[in-house]
Amino acid sequence: MTGLVLAILTALFFPGIILRVKSLMAGRKGPGIFQPWKNIRVLLQKGSIISNTTSYIFRFAPLVYLSTILCATILIPFSTMPSFFGFQGDFILFAYLLGLGKFFFIIGAMDTGSSFEGMGANREALYSMLVEPAFFILFGTLGMITGHSSMQDIFTLFHFTGHNEFIIGIIAIYLLIQIAMIENSRMPVDDPKTHLELTMIHEVMILDHSGFDLALIHIGTNLKFAMYGLLIANIILPSGGSFVYRIGFYMAIQILFAGVIGLLESFRARKKLMKNSQFIVTLSSIALLAFILALLLMNRMIF
Repeated sequence: MTGLVLAILTALFFPGIILRVKSLMAGRKGPGIFQPWKNIRVLLQKGSIISNTTSYIFRFAPLVYLSTILCATILIPFSTMPSFFGFQGDFILFAYLLGLGKFFFIIGAMDTGSSFEGMGANREALYSMLVEPAFFILFGTLGMITGHSSMQDIFTLFHFTGHNEFIIGIIAIYLLIQIAMIENSRMPVDDPKTHLELTMIHEVMILDHSGFDLALIHIGTNLKFAMYGLLIANIILPSGGSFVYRIGFYMAIQILFAGVIGLLESFRARKKLMKNSQFIVTLSSIALLAFILALLLMNRMIF
């Protein structure tokens, strides 16, 4: 449960840091760090407007979306502390819990009958499908190096002890950052500030959500960013040191992660829709490079 508590605490300031960095890079003062949560508080106090054309799927989708993210976060350990419900191969359940939430989110958007939301749901499903191999290849590589398939054992036994492990670790961090931005529909595949329905992805999928339901979606998105930051922190965190030291190190990593996302979104242009698929598939190729390097490291490559 430690990982879930830390992820929730991180989600309180994570989106605000991203906005703050983007504002500073644009030469603006910008909102306060807690402004995104102030907006969510306002939404929580409002009622939801639900179209007569929708069914119970549209009503349940935001709740399922947030619930699956919470359940997936419970599976993530924190440093040497075990997760609440970890087991061998738990990263597979982790991925498909997120997939279940994404599935309900997508069919909830399609349930409105809007052609624009249907286009956004189509793109969201495609990008999630294309990025999935990179995630599994990455964790399969880390599992092969450590000899275990649970996230607790993988993060405990993986260390930056040599040049090869360092390279694999850097690749893993890079891939998790890119996967986090794709899964949260951020640059370069989507722009959360755009308002052109023909090119929107995430934003066009929540056009019919309002009030409390919209707040649940925003909370889930903020928590998902913190969840991927927790995965990155587990790779970097040293196994030694006191609990307070590891908490401080974790917070520093999350703040750095949020700052990196803000910088990337400030100096990164959105790709054309036809180029997004090529970019996402490239991540699987990079994950394969880490896999081949792991095979060479363990002398399992057959020529």
